[in-house]
Amino acid sequence: MDTSTRISQTIATEIGAAPKQVNAAVALLDEGATVPFVARYRKEATGGLDDTQLRTLAERLEYLRELEKRRGAILDSIRSQDKLTEDLATSIAKAETKAQLEDIYLPYKPKRRTKAMIAKENGLEPLADAILADRNADPETLAEGYVTEAVATVKDALNGARDILTEQLTENAELLGRLREFMQREAVLSAKVVEGKEQDGAKFSDYFAHSERWADVPSHRALAMLRGSNEGVLTLDVGPEPEEGGVRAEAMVAAVLGASGTGPGDIWLRKVAGWCWRVKLSLSMMLELMGDLRARAQDDAIQVFARNLKDLLFAAPAGARPTLGLDPGIRTGVKAAVVDATGKLVATETLYPFQPKNDLRGAQVSIVKLIAEHGVELIAIGNGTASRETEKMVAEVLKHLPAKVKAPTKVVVSEAGASVYSASELAAREFPDLDVSLRGAVSIARRLQDPLAELVKIEPKSIGVGQYQHDVDQHKLSKSLEAVIEDVVNAVGVDLNMASAPLLSHVSGLGPGLAEAIVAHRDMNGAFATRKELLKVARLGPKAFEQCAGFLRIRDGKEPLDASSVHPESYDVARKIVAACGRDIRQIMGDGAALKSLRAEEFVGGDVGLPTVRDIFAELEKPGRDPRPSFVTASFKDGVEEITDLKPGMVLEGTVTNVAAFGAFVDIGVHQDGLVHVSQLADRFVKDPHEVVKTGQVVKVTVTEVDVPRKRIGLTMKKDGGASAKEERNARGPAKGAGPRRGGGKAGGAQGGKGRMSAGPKGGGQGSGQNTGALGAALMDAFKKK
Repeated sequence: MDTSTRISQTIATEIGAAPKQVNAAVALLDEGATVPFVARYRKEATGGLDDTQLRTLAERLEYLRELEKRRGAILDSIRSQDKLTEDLATSIAKAETKAQLEDIYLPYKPKRRTKAMIAKENGLEPLADAILADRNADPETLAEGYVTEAVATVKDALNGARDILTEQLTENAELLGRLREFMQREAVLSAKVVEGKEQDGAKFSDYFAHSERWADVPSHRALAMLRGSNEGVLTLDVGPEPEEGGVRAEAMVAAVLGASGTGPGDIWLRKVAGWCWRVKLSLSMMLELMGDLRARAQDDAIQVFARNLKDLLFAAPAGARPTLGLDPGIRTGVKAAVVDATGKLVATETLYPFQPKNDLRGAQVSIVKLIAEHGVELIAIGNGTASRETEKMVAEVLKHLPAKVKAPTKVVVSEAGASVYSASELAAREFPDLDVSLRGAVSIARRLQDPLAELVKIEPKSIGVGQYQHDVDQHKLSKSLEAVIEDVVNAVGVDLNMASAPLLSHVSGLGPGLAEAIVAHRDMNGAFATRKELLKVARLGPKAFEQCAGFLRIRDGKEPLDASSVHPESYDVARKIVAACGRDIRQIMGDGAALKSLRAEEFVGGDVGLPTVRDIFAELEKPGRDPRPSFVTASFKDGVEEITDLKPGMVLEGTVTNVAAFGAFVDIGVHQDGLVHVSQLADRFVKDPHEVVKTGQVVKVTVTEVDVPRKRIGLTMKKDGGASAKEERNARGPAKGAGPRRGGGKAGGAQGGKGRMSAGPKGGGQGSGQNTGALGAALMDAFKKK
C-alpha cells in the first residue's frame, strides 16, 4: 500500500467518509482551495463533506504526512546501518503513531557514548549473556572471571552487565508499549504544595494535597496544576500507586528477562528489573505522561476557546442602526462616540458624570443632544469599570425623553479587547486624529451593530473567551482560532462594498494583501457594481476570484445573483431555474412559492450536481440569508449592581460570557461573572456544557451562593432554583479555580479584572431624584433645537 492510500484510508475511517471523498478533498486543498470553499462549492467532488470534517481532515493530513516522512527517514537510517530485516520493516510499517515509531527506532538511533557501550567495550556483554543463560549460577561467581584492568571489581563487572541489560530493556518497543498502556490506565497524578508557598499560592489551595487518576483529569484542573507547578507553588508527580502499582510495573519489566524462578540469577535479574523501572523507565514514563497530559489539556482548552469564539462571532447583530457607544470610566470620564448606520464615526464627546467632576446633569444633557442630533437608535455601554453606573445614568435619560421620541435600546456590551484595538496600527490608520480612548467607544458601538465585523479587527486571544489561554501552545491556538474566524466569516458572507480590510482578509482566497487592494480599488473607483469587477483589482486573479466570489455580496447591484451565495460559476443554472418559473429574477428571489413546482433533479448536468442545484434553490428562496440568530438582550435587575447586592434565591437574567469544561460564566451585571457549574446547567446529566449553553446566550439563573471575599458567585439554571445545589457541591468538593472577572477584558479578556468603583455616585445615583424637572426641561430643549 503506498503512502497516499494509507493516509486516505486512515482519515476516511476517522471522519466517517470514503477514501474517494478524502482523495478528492486532499487534491482540492493541495491545489490551494480553502475549507469554506470546498465545503460550500465542491460538494459533488467531496460527497458533501462539511467544514468540520474538512478541518479534521486537514489537521490529520498534516500529522499523517509528517508521520510518513518520519517513517521513511527511519527506514533509510536503519537500512544505511545494514540492519533492516523483513520483520523490522513490517513493524515500522504497522506503527500508527509517532511514539510507536520512535520506540521501534530507539535501538538503531545514533546516540552518544553510553554506559552500556562502555561496558561492551570492556568485554562485559558475555557476562550479561551468561547470567541470562544460567539462572542457577551465582552472578558474583560468574563476574569474577571478568575482572580486568578496565573492570576493577566484581561489583563493577555486575554493574556493567546491569547497564547492558537496562539499555536493552529501555529500547524494547514491545515492553514500552505495554508499560505505556499500563500507565495510561493506572497512573495517578499527585500535586503537593511546596513548603513555605502556602500563602503566596493560595489560589492553588484546592491542589495543595490532591491526587486523581491521570486518565480522568479534566483539562481545566490539569492546566491549573501545571500553572501552579510553573509558578513554583506545586510539585507534580505521575506514577502508578506506590505500593501495588510499582510492584506490577517492576514485574512487567522482569517478565521480559524471564526472571520468574528462584535461582541466584533470577533474583539478581529481578533486582536489575526493579532498578531499571525506578531509575530509568518510571522517569521517562512520567515525563511522557506529563507531556501527554499537557497536550491533552491544551487541545481541550483550545477546543473550548474555538467553540466560544465561534458562538461569539455568530452572535446576533443589532443591525445597521445609528449607535451611541459609551466606554465607561470614572476619573478619566465616560468616552462617547456615535456611529451612523454604516458604522461611520459622526460624533465624539467625553462625559464626566462621576468623581471628581460629578457633572451628572451635563453628561445626561450631552447624551440627549447626541441622540437628538444623530437619530441614535441603540446605545452600547461597555461592561468595564462604572458600567452599571453609566447604564443607570442612561436609563434615567431615556425615562425623561419626550413621549413622541422613540427611546433607543440600551445594551451592555463586552468591551474585551477594545483597548487592544484602540492602540492598534489598524485603529491608528482608521482614526489618526482621534484620541486612543475614544477609539474604544467606537469599537463598542460597532460591535453592537455587527459583532463579527468588529471583532475580526482584534487578535482573538484578546477577546477573552478562553480557558488558560496563555498556558497553551500559542501557534496551535492561533491556527485554530484563525480557522474559526474563516469559517464564520464565510458562513455569514461579506458585503463587498462596506466590509473593512480586516473582515475581507478572512474571506476564502483573500488575505491581508488582497483585502487592502480591494479597499483601495473601492476607495478610488467607487462601489463595485458586480462581482466580476473584482478581476480589475490589482493582483486578484482567476484563482482568487474563484475562491472568494461566492462569499462576497453586492446589494442592489447590476446582477441580482451577486446579492446571494450562488457562485458566479453557477449563474447559468440559476438563470435556467428562474426561466422555468417564467418570471423576472428579482421577483423570484425571496419567493419560495415560485420554486415549489420545480424539481431540482431537472437541472442537474455537466459539472453541476444535485447538491449544488439544491443550494441554488435554497438561496433563491432566501437570498443572502444571514445564519445568525435574531437580536435579543438581557435585562439586568434594578438595585443589583454590586456583588454585595446579591442574595441566594435571587432570580436574574444574564448573558453567557464564557463556556468552560466545568460550566458557564454568566454576566448578571455586578462586574463579577457568576459560575453555573456543569452540574447546575440543567435538570439532567450534562457532560459537555456546550450541549446546553453558548457564549452570548441570554439565560435565566438563580443565585445559590455568594462568596464576597473570594469574589465568587454560584448560580444555577435548574428549575428547582438550586435547592439541591449545596448538597451537590458538598458531594463534588470545592470549586476548582476562580471565575473570570468582568471589566478586565480590555487588555486580557475574561480572565483579567478591573475592580468596581470604590466611591462616588452609583449609576445615575447622585442627583437621581434631584432636579428631574430641570433635566426634563433640558431634554425637551435639546429636541427642540434639533
